[in-house]
Amino acid sequence: MNPIPKHYNSIVIGVGAMGSATCYELAKRGKRVLGLEQFDIPNDQGSSYGYTRIIRLAYYEHPSYVSLLHRAYQLFEEIERRSGEKILYKVGSIDAGPADSWVFKGSFQSCVDYDIPHEVLTGKEMSERFPGYQLPHSIMALYQKDGGFLTPERTIVSYVQTAQALGAEIHARETVLGWEPLGDGVRVTTNRDVYTADSLVFTAGSWNASLQPWLQGLAVPERQVLAWLQPQRPEFFRTDNFPVFNCLVDEGRFYGFPAFSVPGFKFAKYHHFEETGLPEHLSRIPTDTDERMLREFANRYFPNATGPTMTLKTCMFTNAPDGHFIIDLHPEFPQVSFASACSGHGFKFTSVIGEIMADLAERQTCRHDLSLFALSRFNGKVSSLHTSKFNLVQHGLPNVGGHDPFGGGHNQGGGATRSTLSRPLQTSHGYATDGQDTANPRYWNRDAVKSWW
Repeated sequence: MNPIPKHYNSIVIGVGAMGSATCYELAKRGKRVLGLEQFDIPNDQGSSYGYTRIIRLAYYEHPSYVSLLHRAYQLFEEIERRSGEKILYKVGSIDAGPADSWVFKGSFQSCVDYDIPHEVLTGKEMSERFPGYQLPHSIMALYQKDGGFLTPERTIVSYVQTAQALGAEIHARETVLGWEPLGDGVRVTTNRDVYTADSLVFTAGSWNASLQPWLQGLAVPERQVLAWLQPQRPEFFRTDNFPVFNCLVDEGRFYGFPAFSVPGFKFAKYHHFEETGLPEHLSRIPTDTDERMLREFANRYFPNATGPTMTLKTCMFTNAPDGHFIIDLHPEFPQVSFASACSGHGFKFTSVIGEIMADLAERQTCRHDLSLFALSRFNGKVSSLHTSKFNLVQHGLPNVGGHDPFGGGHNQGGGATRSTLSRPLQTSHGYATDGQDTANPRYWNRDAVKSWW
């Protein structure tokens, strides 16, 4: 072990999707950056693998995500140009569900509010246009032409190789044993060496909480299972006539992709069987029960894609209690930043989160509004990133970002509690953020939703 620590501008712990993009963004700015990954690069131990990941502009989860997605598309196109690797495929996207559901209604609202080109289709119209789909005729679907998928393994490789070409130092198979603040910087100890840096970035996915005690119970790993089934009608599941989808049906919420890269139509159920635990304790072996549940869904809604099983794989979500990301500075040590709990919908933001984390590492502030993702919404500890915004809200001045991370707190029901401010805040598009407006279906009922027509 080197007795004199090697010094960097920034150390990034975890070189998966978000970490590789962060390394690239810092290297692009001329920073001396070290990326540390405990597994291979890329690897199949976390969340960033499986050949395809959905990207879409229509976003029912919260309107704050849409502006980030526009920037994400720009940055994905940038890394494609710089790396020479195609990673973004615009095959269209479908958000489908009952007309009064949070999936369809929320996606439609985001398109209206942000002027996103889209079409609305009934289940029957969708089957006629995209014959691989056989959803109920009562289902409503929002089709958005710019949706599609990213290739996760090639995305990570593109970022890592381009970062290395810009001078980044990236180590695989090196495990972080601990870290500590060192004046205004940090010291990081691994199984191979000791390093110091001006700033530290955590992007370790399901392993984030093991090195960040403030995230324990807030960044919870969850077992996820994906299936690839061989279509009987493969021409119905090509990239030119099968958009990616997420749909809400009686059996739950599912997502899927056209056949690409490997044999089979790929799909999965969000949150599968809701099995949570430490990442090293979650089973990585798919079971007959996993396959049977997924096949029942395909048999009912995609009957032309129920041939032999080609592949079954497990991966992990890392979920926050309210389903939103946690991106912030450490409340006590602002030289430490973290992106975690991307809650099953984070990969599409890889490029822009890389930019965000580079901003936080370099300047301890950010060009993007991160109010929705503040750690303080759970523990009340406001970081320096949000202090100025907190002061504005406390003095009755407008919160430009529209989301109040300071008055809500956390409850065991999975959403934010009602704000303690004297009046609910509103986003610039009129979405209430007083705890009752949420993408969580437990807060939706038919009486609360009015059909847009």
